[in-house]
Amino acid sequence: MGTQKGANWVFGRDVKGVEASPGVERRVLAYCDELMCVENVFQKGSIGAMHHHPHTQITYVASGRFRFTIGDQTREVVAGDTLLKQNDIPHGCECIEEGILVDFFTPMREDFV
Repeated sequence: MGTQKGANWVFGRDVKGVEASPGVERRVLAYCDELMCVENVFQKGSIGAMHHHPHTQITYVASGRFRFTIGDQTREVVAGDTLLKQNDIPHGCECIEEGILVDFFTPMREDFV
């Protein structure tokens, strides 16, 4: 991983995923110092544990159904929905129907590469 940094073209078929947590595969796609795109493939029942970080994050639900908590609010989301997680706000999710989340971080997540 890491060869995508600054690349104008990143083809998903060329990016190997890593296990982010049980039932969750993470693939870091295009990124630079200021911005990062990450795809997360969730199996039904898998958990994105509650956490926080100093990055602002937008999540696009590409497919599936998830129960998300952001701060003190919990809601179900489906394909086409987006979520804003501002820096240092606790958030996490449970996958209700297998699916894909696409995350955008600013600045990039150095801990992912």
